[in-house]
Amino acid sequence: MVKHYEQVWESCLSYIKENINLQSFKTWFEPIKPIRLQDSSLTIQVPNQFFYEWLEENYVGLLKQSLVNELGSNGRLEYQILVSDPRKPGMSDAPFKGKDIKNPFVIPGIKKTKIDPQLNQDYTFETFIEGDCNKLARSAGQAIAANPGGTAFNPLVIFGEVGLGKTHLAQAIGNEVLNRFPNKNVLYATSESFTNQIIESIKKNSVNDFMNFYQMIDVLIVDDIQFLAGRVKTQEIFFNIFNHLHQNKKQVILTSDRPPKDLEDMEDRLISRFKWGLSADLQVPEFETRQAILSYKMEKEGVDLPPEVVEFISYNIKNNVRELEGVLISLIAQSTLNKRIINIDLAKQVIQNFIKKINREVTVDSIKDLVANHFNVPVDKLQSQTRKRSIVIARQLSMYLAKNLTNKSLKSIGENFGGRDHSTVIYSCKAVRDLMDTDLIFKDTVAELEKKVQLSLNG
Repeated sequence: MVKHYEQVWESCLSYIKENINLQSFKTWFEPIKPIRLQDSSLTIQVPNQFFYEWLEENYVGLLKQSLVNELGSNGRLEYQILVSDPRKPGMSDAPFKGKDIKNPFVIPGIKKTKIDPQLNQDYTFETFIEGDCNKLARSAGQAIAANPGGTAFNPLVIFGEVGLGKTHLAQAIGNEVLNRFPNKNVLYATSESFTNQIIESIKKNSVNDFMNFYQMIDVLIVDDIQFLAGRVKTQEIFFNIFNHLHQNKKQVILTSDRPPKDLEDMEDRLISRFKWGLSADLQVPEFETRQAILSYKMEKEGVDLPPEVVEFISYNIKNNVRELEGVLISLIAQSTLNKRIINIDLAKQVIQNFIKKINREVTVDSIKDLVANHFNVPVDKLQSQTRKRSIVIARQLSMYLAKNLTNKSLKSIGENFGGRDHSTVIYSCKAVRDLMDTDLIFKDTVAELEKKVQLSLNG
């Protein structure tokens, strides 16, 4: 008895359904229509070229086995791709066949479609300066780049305030993936461009093509996900794309200005999925990291700033990496165009365009002077090796205030007290805290001195 093409395809679908998850089956096999069966060659119709290429890339083995089960080893598969005909309204069939196909499951000349990743090539791990403020996110990003979709960090949600490097880090992951795996499809999109594409696809009645395209991506990066808030249709489509990518072990990377739990007007099912992987925050860079960022950008620009200028900028520009770069560019411009020497005075002038109030820097020397005056001891004794109790307490308190009120490292603080090492500073800070816990008068003294330091900044 000769089998009918619909019967053959129905049996193929039964086999396929048993071997893949339900979502993938609905996405990639339910839309297929059988067309004809001729000489052990089954022709099926698929919605578009993307659809065809996806089947060939991901399900060729499954299709082959299902057809062999029904038609034997001579079974062949051919495609018709439904495409728009500009000469006629509506859709028309356009038959597609590979050339000289002996094994119909290997089609010569068909390669995976390469997609423009929309990445900035300057955003790399090498240009992303590591510090305590970003170590977790950066380490997770490097792990993902080495094994996209194969780590527990899927999705990776990078969140933090404006100007801390979210976009830089997300694109650094994408660039590194392409460097390691050139055949991977990586795509970066802002939430705004993603939404606009959806609107356009709805207008053109091509939402399925849009979704099929995004479901081909190996590493999808969506920037500023918080701007999808309140966009019901966009969230629905993104939810389906996210599900497909995640189920097929494709990597999703998102950035946001807040953690997933704080996203407003976002569907609960989306927020729940955002929490599946890792949410890593980028914090305000500490003083040393800000200096390192400036040093790197100076080297890149081929300029050399005086150390005191670098410290001054790093001390005053605290909350935004972009502003650090902006100050540096402004300094270079002022120096080049106006023939001015880059010094503290010029730095103060430039920084006033970025912040309302320039902070006066608390120095270790000013703290030593203040504490020595309070305890009525010579300043130079704080650097001596004497073990006299009044001197020891004054020295330890000075180290404690220096650690809490300046941006100096422990090593630098110790060097200011007669070349002591960082462990001495740590011990001194602990001694002060212990004494504050047991001596209320001493605790008040510490509070009073801290207040005087703060007043000196405004004086």
